[in-house]
Amino acid sequence: MLNQLSVQNFKSWRSISKMRLAPITGLFGANSSGKSSILQFLLMLKQTIDSSDRAQVLEFGDEKSLTNLGSFRDIVSGHAKPGKLDFSLTWELIKPLVIKDPESKTQKLFSTNQLSFSCKLDENGSERAAVSQLLYDLSGQQFSLKRKGPSGGKYELTSSGGFRFKRTPGRVWPLPSPVKFYGFPDQVYAYYQNAGFLSELQLAIEKLFGQLFYLGPLREYPQRHYPWKGSEPADMGQRGERVVDALLTARGRGEKISTGYKRKRLSLEARIARWLKELGLIHDFSVKAIAKDSSIYQVKVRKSPSSAEVLITDVGFGVSQVLPILVLCYYVPEGSIVLLEQPEIHLHPSVQSGLADVFIDAVKNRNIQIILESHSEHLLRRLQRRIAEESLDKKDTALYFCDMGKDGSVLTQLDVDLFGNIKNWPKDFFGDEVGEMAAMARAAAKRRMEGQS
Repeated sequence: MLNQLSVQNFKSWRSISKMRLAPITGLFGANSSGKSSILQFLLMLKQTIDSSDRAQVLEFGDEKSLTNLGSFRDIVSGHAKPGKLDFSLTWELIKPLVIKDPESKTQKLFSTNQLSFSCKLDENGSERAAVSQLLYDLSGQQFSLKRKGPSGGKYELTSSGGFRFKRTPGRVWPLPSPVKFYGFPDQVYAYYQNAGFLSELQLAIEKLFGQLFYLGPLREYPQRHYPWKGSEPADMGQRGERVVDALLTARGRGEKISTGYKRKRLSLEARIARWLKELGLIHDFSVKAIAKDSSIYQVKVRKSPSSAEVLITDVGFGVSQVLPILVLCYYVPEGSIVLLEQPEIHLHPSVQSGLADVFIDAVKNRNIQIILESHSEHLLRRLQRRIAEESLDKKDTALYFCDMGKDGSVLTQLDVDLFGNIKNWPKDFFGDEVGEMAAMARAAAKRRMEGQS
């Protein structure tokens, strides 16, 4: 789980300093206030790690990528010249990271449940990104690859906290550039006798972003027929286009989902059907082949116990919009990080409120982390209510208001007390409701006066 994020000079964000991330992290605010940019930053790191190009420091993407950010100069705040970008991440490991001493069969060098990574980037002289320093921190033990001099491609390996690297006898060659933004070059393992464990640090950050999944705001329209050739998707796709593939994959695996302590475990389909019913969208839901041994499937629903079974295309649009969100939360492996952009789109206010309960359940019973960007007052109000009712621990949430200031985006953490009240509610957070009511009252009074005259 991600615990903390700092970023300097990314798009509209001049600085985000030690932003706390919780199991449920919510970003709220007006349009173009920088909410989506925080998600885009994490997606940029993920697609860089997933890229096959080891020399590309950052993968900015294209129209087929998770995010398409243009170039290094495009992502730097104010398009400053020369561009600079600094960031750091701290995350909790699913399993403790134990580093053994390469010179001993029984001793261990380090053991930690938490890992931090930071990176400083600038330009290489041709408006392309270059790493000036990368650093891993294991409970105070720091390992860094730092560029020698203000420019060039020569680097040095350093450590602090008591550990010392042992150089292999022979000529002291300088180290080349890092692999992507986070990796030590292969020469490290040849030049140093006791640096083999550094590959485990790289693997840790790859595992972190390997368990990060994203669903965008624009989702696929429902289809009358869904072909399935046995593929097993990792997620729903950016638009939820693989939701039926995921449901059928889970059915084939026979997986069961926890619904709470000492409660009966359910199949993915049964859990989704129960949520759709609790959200008041439909009575029941199923995925069926159009004929025996067919690879073509249909999604069928009933709106009430007495209504006929119909295709998902023949009911309200909300079902197909919420379905990928539900399936993603219960399909991804436990311990995953789920990024959701405007999950409330096309949903009735009561369903928007219900989504908060979905997220709370998934976080509690599947140990996943949800980072969402939203405009929904109803979703936020339900989170506040659950904190007041003690069904959601205050420490399991980190809620933020994003706003645009004169020097760029500004991040304000909402101060939620134990009774669910927001003590630092920003002015006109969800519009000027009081002002609207006052204006309506004035207009009504004016019309009455005109009618009397």
